[in-house]
Amino acid sequence: MQFLETILANLADWAPRLSEALVTSLALTCAGFSLALVFGLSIEYFRNRSAASIRLIANIYVAVARGVPILVILYLIYFGLPASGIVVSAFAAGTIGLALVYGAYLSEVFRAGLGVIPRGQREAALAAGLTPAQTFRLVMLPQAIRHMLAPLLVNLISLMKDSSICALIAVPELTLTSRAIMSESFLPLHVFALTACLYFAMAWPASLAVRLVERRLARGPTRWRRPDAEAILLAQSI
Repeated sequence: MQFLETILANLADWAPRLSEALVTSLALTCAGFSLALVFGLSIEYFRNRSAASIRLIANIYVAVARGVPILVILYLIYFGLPASGIVVSAFAAGTIGLALVYGAYLSEVFRAGLGVIPRGQREAALAAGLTPAQTFRLVMLPQAIRHMLAPLLVNLISLMKDSSICALIAVPELTLTSRAIMSESFLPLHVFALTACLYFAMAWPASLAVRLVERRLARGPTRWRRPDAEAILLAQSI
């Protein structure tokens, strides 16, 4: 009880700063994940191209991004780019760094999701006159989304937690603000217990969403899953 009373006694002073930092963490998560989706889709698209050189570059990027720690990539962006005359803010560096790493992870999610689509679907779409880009966007991707929703949400939760690493490049997110409050109040256990609760409050709803999606998919095809033939006919009409 004394532990909780100490937190409640300081909550009026901590709450405004932690609330602002929480908004920054959410913004960093949303921006980083949105950009990672674009990167991941682009990588998977290029890995399905016929040119061997393009596939090789995409595969090398995925291997490097997944093999290098996020902190190293953040340091390279935030401290390395200014040496080349390119200066970015801490928030922008954090967003780009998280997106570069998670773009590689999401490309694997897209690869697995697209891998369950029969190869004949792509061949039929190309034979119908669609370009490779149209085939990817209109035929394969809509059918693969149902297989990728749960893994995408899991990666979103991971990215949200990894956004705390951006405190080391001075992004004023939840972890950095908590460290500042801790150094002022000398109550590290109280501050970071509250911080852990805030992270849990962000991650828990997403975890429930993952379970809901998994249960829904376990029931089999749903009404929003477009039949294969209908997908091709719709793509042709567009």
